[in-house]
Amino acid sequence: MPRLKSLTLLATAVALALFMCAGPAAAKVVVKTQLLYNTSLPCLGESTPWFAEQIKIASDGQLRFKLFDPGKLVPPMEILESVSKGRINAGSTAAGFWAGKIPAAPLFSSVPFGPEAPEYVAWLLEGNGMKLYQEMYDQAGYNVKVLPMAIIAPETAGWYTKEVNSPEDLKGLTMRFYGLGGQVMQKLGVNVTLLPPGEIFPALEKKAIDATEFSMPSLDKNLGFYKVCKYNYYPGWHQQATITELLINKDFWNKKLNDSQRKLIELTCMATVLKILAKGEATQAAIIRSNAEKHGVKNMYYSKQMLDTFRKAWEEVAKEQAEKDAFFKKAYEDLTEFRKNYSTWSRLGFLPRDTGAE
Repeated sequence: MPRLKSLTLLATAVALALFMCAGPAAAKVVVKTQLLYNTSLPCLGESTPWFAEQIKIASDGQLRFKLFDPGKLVPPMEILESVSKGRINAGSTAAGFWAGKIPAAPLFSSVPFGPEAPEYVAWLLEGNGMKLYQEMYDQAGYNVKVLPMAIIAPETAGWYTKEVNSPEDLKGLTMRFYGLGGQVMQKLGVNVTLLPPGEIFPALEKKAIDATEFSMPSLDKNLGFYKVCKYNYYPGWHQQATITELLINKDFWNKKLNDSQRKLIELTCMATVLKILAKGEATQAAIIRSNAEKHGVKNMYYSKQMLDTFRKAWEEVAKEQAEKDAFFKKAYEDLTEFRKNYSTWSRLGFLPRDTGAE
């Protein structure tokens, strides 16, 4: 964690130095930014305010991101379209929410049985990930510049009101599920719905849904799932890491910002990725213990049978998506090839990990 913190500070310092050396002061620029996540949510909600504050400090107030709470300017599910058409300057969101518009989008948010955070970032920044990420939006006709805003630690696998001991226990459930993992659950007989964060707990309370997944323990705690669901399953097979994004209208990016401002935004996004990863990794254990000790939550670990079932269903989903969508195929094959090469390093470089429950 100290190393991550140092890297974060270094990235921000570099951004500041670049801006200060950029010559005459540019005209003040305000970037109106619609948030998808409430700022009270740990990590996911904190990332954009932290980013905006660093930008303000580093630019001496010349560049400012003005943040609007979820739904204030446009509804959460309209952020991409609104940024693209210039109704708003920018949006802080996650690509997985656009799966209905762009089949490949979830690959740039979270992948079932996919890379952990360091490997994911390696693909984005040192592989073809960022090139493909931008190409995806361009090819789909969206006039946006995309940058990774944050990456968070593994999610929990779901909150249930009963134990899930076999695939049969999933059949017929109505469950909030995000991204490609939702398609896996559909294959296993789950009725899947995608709800924005603020709508999940009311749906659980009213029994409109039987179960949910959302994020890491610290975020789930803030949404109060433990009040209704007493079985919290691990590991987060569907999201071992989750990327969020900053979308900026491409005309605004190219015409309203100068080179130093664009570089400042890019580097501060990188610093934010490190900051949020560090915080996410540092804060989960205490929440897991608190859920059990104070709220009677049973922390459960899926059996090998269940994990094998999820993996098999995911392989079917990936194959089907690749057959239906050429860009999904292109991006997924690139990620798969990167991971194949990375595995040579990961098998030799890292100590074995105990994957059993406590």
